[in-house]
Amino acid sequence: MMTFAVDAVSNRGATRFSDIIYEKIVGMIADGNFPVNERLPPETKLAADFGASRPVVREALERLRADGLVVSRKGSGSYVRQRPDSSMLKMVPVGSLADVQRFFEFRAGLEAEAAELAARNWQPVDKERITAALLSIEQCLRNGELGAEEDQALHDAIATATGNQFHITLREWFKPHFAIGHSVTRSLSLKRTPEQIRSVQDEHAVIVEAIFAHRETEAHDAMKRHILNARARMFQGV
Repeated sequence: MMTFAVDAVSNRGATRFSDIIYEKIVGMIADGNFPVNERLPPETKLAADFGASRPVVREALERLRADGLVVSRKGSGSYVRQRPDSSMLKMVPVGSLADVQRFFEFRAGLEAEAAELAARNWQPVDKERITAALLSIEQCLRNGELGAEEDQALHDAIATATGNQFHITLREWFKPHFAIGHSVTRSLSLKRTPEQIRSVQDEHAVIVEAIFAHRETEAHDAMKRHILNARARMFQGV
């Protein structure tokens, strides 16, 4: 029997404990201990195995459902929907997978607003910077290179094009968090089919086209879709 007993008396402790359980279950799915299309153990069994309360386990399962890893079937329980690439877990600092996913949620709103503002406010120098960054990513694709820094440079350039210093400052403050997200998603994308790899760059192109055309709502929606797709791609697996 697994034993991961942790003091989860406070609400904050309960949340952190649910993150630990969440990451443990993700790892067990990735390792094949919980196979695709198979039912997960009942909440009571998981709670006993992890030394947790059922509400804490339930919170972890809710995050797994939100991430598309498990699906609930009424009257039957939770089933594994897809198996992520186990290498993804090696790229994320231990104990921080839930935080990485939450940061994607934060980015979806933040960067969508940045794209909208960029579409409204960009200047010729911004157009040059964004275009150069997009072309750098394209060159990385041709060379079979990771392109994480180039990807981040594109998003930085869009933030700069907002003309709002707070968007620029936030990207500096959270630079390590942004770096992890770009590195993980770019690394995993190299394992995908050429069509899947191309689709990521196509998303960039749609965002940039909308920005340069001053289509603010389209730029907002395209960026939000891109970030949420990147979040989902973390769990696309084998």
